[in-house]
Amino acid sequence: MQEIVGLFPTPFMRVPSALGPNLVSGLVAHFSAAANTANNSSANLVHTTMLKPGDSPLLVQAATLITPLLSEFGALLFGERMGWSLKEMWVNVLDNGGRQAMHNHANSFISGVVYLTPTHPEARTVFMKSPGGTDFSFKNDHAGVVTGPYNADKWISMQPEPGDVVFFPSYLLHAVPPNPGARRITMAFNAIPATLDSWGYKIAFGG
Repeated sequence: MQEIVGLFPTPFMRVPSALGPNLVSGLVAHFSAAANTANNSSANLVHTTMLKPGDSPLLVQAATLITPLLSEFGALLFGERMGWSLKEMWVNVLDNGGRQAMHNHANSFISGVVYLTPTHPEARTVFMKSPGGTDFSFKNDHAGVVTGPYNADKWISMQPEPGDVVFFPSYLLHAVPPNPGARRITMAFNAIPATLDSWGYKIAFGG
């Protein structure tokens, strides 16, 4: 009898309506105008500067709702519920035709996205399998191939709604395809744990 075991899966957590509509509309109104830092990959994508929760009462409210969820997701990564802090937050404004190039987030362990406006189905966040090293590789990729979780190169996330939050390991590559719809506003964040303890060898991370 055959048995398939998914070894070492990568967790991805979605929390629908984690932020309420009043907070979402407040974040959009306050930070969309503050997003004036250009992005190298697209002329139709701008960001705010890196923000701390203390920079705005709205961010304090958002952090209060997000931080307990970090502990839940962190337990999947490290096997223990522990203290987490939001290292940085920033708002992305993606206009029609804009895109976000493939990237991951350095110097953090959990990253996430808060969706603040409706997202066109073709502009959903796409997550990619790491391309690996520079060695030669072989693939079986043609019209007759059935794509599944063990041979796919990318995964298109589910359709988000305003107020939804997703969490993923910071090393996970992701991108946003060209946006054919209306302005798409999201708030991204990075988080770090207070400490990691490996049998007495402890590392503390600054907030």
